[in-house]
Parts: sequence; C-alpha cells; structure tokens
Amino acid sequence: MDRNTFTGLFLIMIILVAGFYIIRPSADDIKKAQETAHADSVKKGLIKTPGDAVKTNQTAKADTNQTIDSAVLKTPFGAATIGKQNIVVLENSDIKVNLNTLGGKVQAVELKNYKTFDKKPLVLFDGDGNKFGFSFAAANKDINTNNLYFTQVATSDTSITLRLTYTPQQYIDYVYTLPANGFKLGLTVKATGLDNIIANSKSLNLQWAASLHKQEKDMKQEREFSTVYYKYANDNVEHLTVNGDEQKDATDKEKKVQWISFKQHFFSSVLIAKNGVEKTNVEVKTDVNSLTDVKNMTANVTLMRDAGGAIPLEFYFGPNQFSILKKQGYDLQDQVDMGWGPLKYINRFVVLPVFNFLNQFNWNYGIIILVLTILLKLVLSPLTYKSYLSMAKMRVLKPEMDEIKAKVGEENPTLLQQEYLKLYKKAGVNPLGGCLPLVLQMPIVIAFFRFFPSLFELRGESFLWMKDLSTYDAVITWGSTIPVFGNHISLMCLLMTISTLIYTYFNNQVSGATGQMKYIGYITPLIFFGMLNSYPAGLNYYYFLANMLTFGQQYLIRLMVDDKKIHAKIQENKQKPEDPKKKKSGFAAKMEEMMRQQQQAQQGKKK
Repeated sequence: MDRNTFTGLFLIMIILVAGFYIIRPSADDIKKAQETAHADSVKKGLIKTPGDAVKTNQTAKADTNQTIDSAVLKTPFGAATIGKQNIVVLENSDIKVNLNTLGGKVQAVELKNYKTFDKKPLVLFDGDGNKFGFSFAAANKDINTNNLYFTQVATSDTSITLRLTYTPQQYIDYVYTLPANGFKLGLTVKATGLDNIIANSKSLNLQWAASLHKQEKDMKQEREFSTVYYKYANDNVEHLTVNGDEQKDATDKEKKVQWISFKQHFFSSVLIAKNGVEKTNVEVKTDVNSLTDVKNMTANVTLMRDAGGAIPLEFYFGPNQFSILKKQGYDLQDQVDMGWGPLKYINRFVVLPVFNFLNQFNWNYGIIILVLTILLKLVLSPLTYKSYLSMAKMRVLKPEMDEIKAKVGEENPTLLQQEYLKLYKKAGVNPLGGCLPLVLQMPIVIAFFRFFPSLFELRGESFLWMKDLSTYDAVITWGSTIPVFGNHISLMCLLMTISTLIYTYFNNQVSGATGQMKYIGYITPLIFFGMLNSYPAGLNYYYFLANMLTFGQQYLIRLMVDDKKIHAKIQENKQKPEDPKKKKSGFAAKMEEMMRQQQQAQQGKKK
C-alpha cells in the first residue's frame, strides 16, 4: 500500500468520525425540560391516574371566548363550533386512551406496562400537536372535524361513540372499541344522512398528525430510528428519511397503502386502513431545539367509504417488539429495522430465531448474548481456522519474501509482485486465504450492528454495571459536548476497544503484518470507539465477547498448528514439478496478465 492510498484511507476514517459528531444539550437540561413537559401535561389533565374502564372528565369547562352567533349556527355544522372540551378515558390492561370531544380524536395514549428511561409514565403523544380530522366541503363551506365538538352518545365497558351532529337525523359517528387487553384501538367512522350534504361523499380526506415524545435516554439515537413508515398491500414496507425532514407523495395508482406508522425507536403509533388508502402524502419534521419531542409526523390520506357508508380503521399503540407486531397482522413487524439487503435476512431468519429460542429459558439478557456469541463463534470456527492457517503460512514464507525483496528491490513493485506470485504458486499458498474467511464473516458482524440497536427486548434490561442494554453505559459524563466522545465515555465501548487493540496486536504477530497495514489495524479500533461510544451497551458487549472468544479460539488453534510442519509442507510443494495440464485460476491469470502489462509499460517509459 503506497502513501497516497494510506492517506486516502485515513481521510475516509476521519470523515466517518466527523459524521458521528453531535451537539447535545446537557443531561440536566434534558431532565429539567422533561419534568416541565410532564408537569404541564398533568396540569392540563392529559395524563391521569388509572381509573374506571370508561369515564368522562367531569371538570371540563366550556371553552373560553365562545359566543353564540345565530348566523354561525345556520352554517353547516355551525352548532358544533360551540361546545365543551371533555376528556373521555377508554382503557384496558395494556393501554390508556384519552379521547377529546373537541375533534373526537385520540388526545393522548399511555402504555401502562412500560416506563420512560427515567421511570415516568410512557405517554406516546398528547397536547395540541396531535391532530386527527376529516376535511370535506358541505354547502360550499370547508369543514374540518378536528375543530368541531362531538358529543358522547353511547358508552360501554369496551366502546365509546362520539357524534358530530348536523341535524338529529344527520351526523358523523366515531365508534371507538378497545378489547380487554392488547394494543389495538378500533375506530369506525360512519356518516349518516349526509350523502346530499357532503360533496363527493364517497371519500373523505383525513389529516393525522402527532408530536412524538422522547422516551429513551439518548435523543440522537432515538431520532435515528424514528420516522414515518408505510406499507402497500402485498408489498414491502417503505419509510421516509431518518436523517432530516422529508415530505413525500406516496400515492400509487396500482396499489393502496395498507397502513401508516409514526414509528419511534421502540414504540409506534400505527393507523391501519382495512380497505386501504386511495391517496397518501406523508411528512416528517424534526425540531432540533426541542428537548421533549423526537419528531413531528403528518399523514394526509384519502379514505373511501364502504357500501354501508363506513370507514373501518384500527390504531396500534404499542412496542416495536418483533413478535408482538407480528401477532397484529398486516405485516407490522416489517417496520423493525433489521438492516438492508442480505443483512435483513440474516437477522430475521437466523439471528432472531436463535435469540427467541434462548429467550425461552428466561435467562438474563447478558447471558443470552453470551450464549448467542458462543454459538456464532462455533459455527464460524472452520472459517476462523482457515484464516489462521493461511496467515501462518504467510508468516512462514516471510523470510523468503524478504530475500526476494532484497534481491529485486522496491524500485520495481510490479516485478516484485510477480516474484511473490511465483513463490506463492510454488509453495501452494493463497495470499488471500487469510482475508477471504474474514470477508465471509463480515455480513454477520455487520448484521449484529443493526440487530442489537433494534432489539426491543434489551430495553431497560440490566446486566452487571449496565443498567440498560439498549443504550450506552456512561462511566464518565460531563456537561458540554465534545467531538467524537459527546458528553460521556461508555465503559463497555472502552473495554471493547481495548480488547480489539489487543486482538490486533496478536493478529499482527500471527500474520506478520508490517508498515502501514500494521498501523491501520491500530487506528481503526480508535475510530470505531468514537462511532460506537453512544451505541447500545448490548452491541459493545457482543463485540467485546466476540474478541475474547476469538482469543480463546486462536490459542487453541495455535496449539494445533505447527509452524515447522507448515514450513516442511511448503518446501515439499516447492520441490514438486509444475503440472502443465493444471489450469490457472481466473484470478491468477488476470493478475499475471495485469502485471505483465504494467511491466511492459514501465519498460516503455524507460526507453
């Protein structure tokens, strides 16, 4: 590797580090802002203590500054512009849903069996940033149900009906149903007697928007896994960017959107259209100055009424746990980020089933990761052995390579490589033999890089000093943010980096690496320390275990591999006459032809 190549690689590594540079508020500022936001929600009555399955906020008052204007009352739905903003609670064993009579919408959702990272009630969204309104034209006037008052007309232990009245015989009902357990809230929207009032009454336009609250310790990481997801019927899931703001018209004439998800890192709010969506426009925005809201998400869709005049919908408010999402149907599990390309299939069909199998034993997740790593190392042990053996052969050949280098010199690198290839061929050594097994292992290593950050099961789970395996384990923290490190140092990331440096040292001893390649091996772990310092402790724990188990594997292999026997075998191969019938591999033939052309070009320059 020449100096220019080394410089280029080094600059690429520096760019990677710069890409992970972040500016975060201090931990005290975040905590203070979250406490203030929670207190405001409690004060407004958006977060309540658990109570009856269905209850109405008896303290609700008529909205201020409302005046009854007879002219307004004569307009379409004019009477609905005046009313009381009541909060109606519908809850089961898993979720608590606050319904607001203003707009008839879901005002707030609390997941009862989960807490935020700081052990507070986990409320997905609440407040004025949440909208759910159908828009249509009635008697040449634009109507949006989000701004009109509904009345509660029917109640049971599992359902509530909110009505938007035009006349006693003409109205729109929102029928909410919630089973005794689970994370799904049913909603049937039905217009009665309004076909001659609502223009183009066969379809209704819906705007759904929510400001999703911070639930996890690391706002940056939560934002990196949060955006709008949507899925076409019988097709793959798609999503907007996670790295910034984006707006997209997702309408497709040939296929309907089945569901739209306001996805956070570990929780989602999903709107499922049982009959599909005709038109879809989705948007995600990030207020980088907000300490409490992860992202603002919006969906504008067109929904068709069925033969009975109804629009059947469902909400899913719950965790992004693969097994739970799969039980909901509609392929909701496709929104769990398992990586791209082949990585996705490795995680979904290999790693996840093994993890779920181990999870049945109710072990601590630190133990499960340990067993998972051991199983992986056992499966890959043949490749590890071949890699070590190939590097050992190259180490044994190094004295002869040094002799060739001294004889030929470094002034003609093409000729030097040709002589090396001749030596490899006589000795029966593949110079890429140590690299290929490592390359074959890389997809699995990278797959874990996506698997652990997306694994809901690690959320809030502790092991040893790590209080939460789904986020970083800060051993040292400071108030301000500095490049590379942020505002903390992760102990497990530090241990992983140290073990990688030690592994690199011993690996260099085995392979005989020298010069620039040797130093790149030491620089890379330091770069990855900056990259992984804010990644989940569970991921760094896995990499640490992988390094330690590799030490053990190489120690055992070293006991089995005798350098003297390898040297004797190489010398034996060198004495064998070359078989003229043996065809060269395509790779070897191309390498020899390329070097021959380079040699001719160099000779031409000398002339």
